Amino acid sequence: MVSVINTVDTSHEDMIHDAQMDYYGMRLATCSSDRSVKIFDVRNGGQILIADLRGHEGPVWQVAWAHPMYGNILASCSYDRKVIIWKEENGTWEKAHEYTGHDSSVNSVCWAPQDFGLILACGSSDGAISLLSCSGDGTWEVKKISNAHTIGCNAVSWAPAVVPGSLIEPPSSQKPNYIKRFASGGCDNLIKIWKEEDGQWKEEQKLEAHSDWVRDVAWAPSIGLPTSTIASCSQDGRVFIWMCDDPSGNSWSPKLLHKFNDVVWHVSWSITANILAVSGGDNKVTLWKESVDGQWACISDVNKGQGAVSAITEGQQNEQ
Repeated sequence: MVSVINTVDTSHEDMIHDAQMDYYGMRLATCSSDRSVKIFDVRNGGQILIADLRGHEGPVWQVAWAHPMYGNILASCSYDRKVIIWKEENGTWEKAHEYTGHDSSVNSVCWAPQDFGLILACGSSDGAISLLSCSGDGTWEVKKISNAHTIGCNAVSWAPAVVPGSLIEPPSSQKPNYIKRFASGGCDNLIKIWKEEDGQWKEEQKLEAHSDWVRDVAWAPSIGLPTSTIASCSQDGRVFIWMCDDPSGNSWSPKLLHKFNDVVWHVSWSITANILAVSGGDNKVTLWKESVDGQWACISDVNKGQGAVSAITEGQQNEQ
């Protein structure tokens, strides 16, 4: 059974597009069409507005927290073609960096696993993906994958910095060879997997199953089991779970989780990667779990904005 433990009145003046908890679950960042980013202290069920960040000149689509080992850092991206990196210094949030290298709306931002350093992937409607990396002296370097998705890129998600299968392999004295990888989804109906080789980003895989724009991709967290997993959702109403058992990452197979009656906007994994949250145009958030026989079942649905929760029984599930 799932229960709503807290609701936050953000006082945003327009639609909220994203809400993200920080690493410790103590702060909530939200962003909206009202061009603002807000940060709340949500400890002990409270909701104290810490910061109201103004700097974007259009709707803000997404926010992303960096790992706290780099300090309190938040990235935001907007229709105004900008990515802003905000940093808290002595209790005050300031703009640390502004990136203006895209020619159209920036739709998605995602920080790399902390093992790789402070690296931000940004996907834009101009079809390009930018990778911003912060060097030790606080300057930001840019690498750009031009024409990553024709018509536009809607989502980016990093692979975990864990070698698939490392959990069950005998320990080695050598440092593991981490390879930087991330997935992207675009208006070409494709999911692409990108891999860094000799400092350059190359397209490693192209995953085809959706029949309309891919709205979100989410690479599942891993503890080192042999299988890699990615969830994707689309304008076509379908959610796919992609799995790869091949250590070289070359063969991915899709499994249809569910066909919804409306666009699916977002997919998000639990930290243990056993539950997937799905939100869509039907104004619901549904939670899905894989059963022992490999089938995905809906374990609950929450109506957005109403705080109502209902667990779905097997009978209802079959009717859906």
